[in-house]
Amino acid sequence: MRKLSIKKPVIKRPKLRGVILYEGASILDGEPIVCVATFETSNRKTGAMVQTWIIRSDIAPTDAAKNGKDKSVCGACPHRHYTNGVCYVNLAHAPLAVYKGYKRGIYPAFNKLDHADLFTGRKIRLGAYGDPAAVPFEIMANAAQMGLGHTGYTHQILHKNFDKRFLRLCQVSADSPKQAAIFQAMGANTFRVAMEGDGLADNEIECLSDSKGINCIDCMLCDGLKKNIALAVHGSRKSNFKTALIPTTQIA
Repeated sequence: MRKLSIKKPVIKRPKLRGVILYEGASILDGEPIVCVATFETSNRKTGAMVQTWIIRSDIAPTDAAKNGKDKSVCGACPHRHYTNGVCYVNLAHAPLAVYKGYKRGIYPAFNKLDHADLFTGRKIRLGAYGDPAAVPFEIMANAAQMGLGHTGYTHQILHKNFDKRFLRLCQVSADSPKQAAIFQAMGANTFRVAMEGDGLADNEIECLSDSKGINCIDCMLCDGLKKNIALAVHGSRKSNFKTALIPTTQIA
């Protein structure tokens, strides 16, 4: 006589908001930082990508931006809040929420056996806030490799501690046509923040989010390997993008 099959109970694990990918010294200045990957987002531009947040682990991002300690995660980026730059990230929203969640202990340390499936079939954004190059390359590369694709940007190509392997993982941020040309000659694919009215170089394309309304999750060109991209400065702080800070050149 055949026996009836017995269904095994499905064990549901608690829903995780995120995991800690890295907790340790910043590659940029040795100060304590944490990199958290979160799995839900309301960011309409990127779409439903896994987001990674690189923040100081000992001080809230809002405070770090006031006293200059954001250099541990932003390095020499000219757009830092501390320098009154044009960074469009509202630190009092997602970055601060991630920091508070980290301090409450809601994010477990990443374990491949337990958490890799949370990245499977997803696309990953390296550095929703903070520079990926502040984190050891292997950590960021492993995160990118777990998903279907990734995007990432770094402003650290000239930093003394920059790991050149990031050139194949991230777009290198440039703030003028001259900078873009220099960084491309160093082997980078660039993402250039442009003044309104700037032209495109022959080897650049306009960010498809601006030109076509395509979400990052559907575009995925900003992976350090495909194209040189340009984007007109945007956000509530865009008026801070001054020619005195960033030299610009009109390109025919």
